[in-house]
Amino acid sequence: MTSHRSIYFCLLLLTLVSPSFAEEKSSDVRTYQNKLTLLENPEPLLNDYPEFIAPVKELNRYQAPLLVNDPGADLSVRAWRFSYNARGIIEVPNNIRLDQTAVIMVHPWGIDDGQGWTTPEPAGVADFCTPEKNHLAARHTREVINPFLKRMRGKAGFIMYSIIGDVDPLRKKMYRTFDENPTKEEREVARAAVLKKLAEFKYEGELIPQEITLSSETPVIDYFKQFPGIDSGPRYNGAGFWELPVPVTSDVTVEHDDVLIFDREGYKPLKEFLKANGIRHILLTGYATDMCFCKTTAGYENLSRDFNVFLVGDASLATFPANDTPRHATNAHISYAALNQLVTQVSWIKEIDSGVEPKVSQK
Repeated sequence: MTSHRSIYFCLLLLTLVSPSFAEEKSSDVRTYQNKLTLLENPEPLLNDYPEFIAPVKELNRYQAPLLVNDPGADLSVRAWRFSYNARGIIEVPNNIRLDQTAVIMVHPWGIDDGQGWTTPEPAGVADFCTPEKNHLAARHTREVINPFLKRMRGKAGFIMYSIIGDVDPLRKKMYRTFDENPTKEEREVARAAVLKKLAEFKYEGELIPQEITLSSETPVIDYFKQFPGIDSGPRYNGAGFWELPVPVTSDVTVEHDDVLIFDREGYKPLKEFLKANGIRHILLTGYATDMCFCKTTAGYENLSRDFNVFLVGDASLATFPANDTPRHATNAHISYAALNQLVTQVSWIKEIDSGVEPKVSQK
């Protein structure tokens, strides 16, 4: 389960709204023929990485006409959503322009990854809340997300990462941001300073309570008040843990022109940066599907108000308390998001050959 502090960021750093359609900004409109064709024996959705997400299956699957069709499109993004009223999953082809697309990774925290920011012992929590689960998420990053980012880099308009905390001078010099692109030398100096700061912190906290005072009237209430399911405050994590300059995980290959997003700046600067650079489409990856992926600065609840957002369903993991696998939690939260979002998967995102008319796949 993601830390209490990350939930704090998810809920307090943003103005949260229910997903809604952006206001019409262009007079260039078309009539969309919402014709649904039943698909016969389609393969399960999100079936490429079953270790990380349980495949999605439904009784009814439909094919819809092409939705996004950019002139000069060079990327095919097949996607799906769920409709209770249509009583099934609807698959929607899209042809978009890479140069008008940003690939964003939500919360690639550098936790338990060898850079120095580690889960405090013996009872501290951060990110997926145990070192073992953090290592599993790191492997997902290496095996699924990082190869996808490498494939998109140099072709998409931007590769971006959102990270927790305030804007700080060290990370401003360690990564490219909205208004600055440090030199290689500046980055090396800043990185050394960040690693030094992380190494100097004492990653220790208290033990879980050995004795709990219970009343005869409400022992269950008393029990959880004194021993809640998650407490990531200074008692277990140590004072100052959440003020450290958290780097992007070492499981991602960060390149010079990749852009860092600071959560605490809020959504407005991110929106303005993307709009100013001609971005219309977002391919969204990252963690955690049930919290930060939807509710933080670069979460889909914000972005889908102003951009065409595609959730890369197998490039995300949900928190999975009381389970040894994220498979079912990720399936459930991606499926719920599909009520108001388009979901794609890594293997469905394909470049369109130049000079070849894009085909609308029926599979």
